[in-house]
Amino acid sequence: MKIVQAVGWYYPDSLGGTEVYVAGLCRRLRESGQEVLVAAPDPGAAAERRYEHDGVPVYRYPIPSAPTREECQGETPVRGTERFHRWLATERPDVVHTHTFVTGLGLDELRAAKSAGARVIVTTHSASLGWICQRGTMMRMGQRLCDGLCRSAKCAACSLQHRGMPIPLAAALGAVPPVLAHAARRLPGRLGTALSMVDVIEGNQARQAEMIHTADRFVLLTAWALETAVANGAPRAKLALNRLGLSQSKIVPKPGPDEAPTRSPVTVGYLGRFEALKGVHDLARAARTLPAALPIRVELRGPVATMAERRCVAELQALVKHDPRVTFAPAVSHEAAADIIAGYDVLCCPSLAVEGGPTVAIEAHAVGTPVIGTRAGGLAELVSDGINGRLLHPGSWRELAAVLTDVAAAPAVTIDRWRRALPPARTMDQIATDYLGMYAG
Repeated sequence: MKIVQAVGWYYPDSLGGTEVYVAGLCRRLRESGQEVLVAAPDPGAAAERRYEHDGVPVYRYPIPSAPTREECQGETPVRGTERFHRWLATERPDVVHTHTFVTGLGLDELRAAKSAGARVIVTTHSASLGWICQRGTMMRMGQRLCDGLCRSAKCAACSLQHRGMPIPLAAALGAVPPVLAHAARRLPGRLGTALSMVDVIEGNQARQAEMIHTADRFVLLTAWALETAVANGAPRAKLALNRLGLSQSKIVPKPGPDEAPTRSPVTVGYLGRFEALKGVHDLARAARTLPAALPIRVELRGPVATMAERRCVAELQALVKHDPRVTFAPAVSHEAAADIIAGYDVLCCPSLAVEGGPTVAIEAHAVGTPVIGTRAGGLAELVSDGINGRLLHPGSWRELAAVLTDVAAAPAVTIDRWRRALPPARTMDQIATDYLGMYAG
């Protein structure tokens, strides 16, 4: 089979969980004898690009770095995507497998894949679950886990609050009648966006329904996400559950707690992007409140390449007030991540969004490091609270501080007990096998 993996970003420009997942899937598919290509939009580029990554041909098609509101909202085709459509018509793949929708990779591209004669598989890696959550986190007003049901007034208000609008005003604009919200699309700027948000949500619902109709399978990464898609009207027969797993083929676990018990000071690690959605500010706040005599070290490690990342790190450093127990470390390659995680006594994943994994938590279990995470998305299905780690309410830094105090004070009855109960990690071989069944129909 000729299989195109279409993704919103790709190497070497971006290195995130979805890119690692797609690269690992490509390797397994090639090993099984499939012909694999990757396609991704290239914001701001002047022309198409073709190159190889890890032996796989990559096609990048240019789209604007500053798309219009209509392009972002899927109301009009994104300039440049017609090149991708022509490329699909020329390549004639048997399967087009898309991974999360972004500007430049949406419904128009699914239609183009169908027109090229391909079977279409859609995997959603984001909390949006396609177009269900406009906010993109599944966190109601950013404060608590949402029920996942897309409703125009509710979701419009939540999205506007996410953009900085006070809740009372956001709720009022969420109550704008749909006919007026539709008419407000003609208004320019922020006023038009605010007044038309109800219409945006209703458009999202229509896009979600068309996506489900167009795709041959819609793949979710957690049971919660699958049931949420069903609750929003997706026919169960169109859905599939394919949980995340390890992209590396060989990970060697560290010695177990009987051979190498956890010793003081306990090392707590965070490995990921420096952004508020990942909950790093909660970890910093929790660390700041820990007693000075508590035997603990906290390492926050991730890339600091963008202005937003530098700003986030500065905020974190201000929160911890130069506490010598809290250190910041640079990003490492994905290949080196397992060794870093193995060096932690416990991994902290304080995410404020519903995630399919995160992959780093799966890698932690594979090397023998327990996880403290939030009770949302994949973490809630990966970690058994009090058995092989701890689960906390998203955003509850005080709760996190209490757990950190417990593990530092008594690692033998917390961390080492959890280490003995870690589940086996799912592998990319299993993921690829499941996808091959979907590709074949």
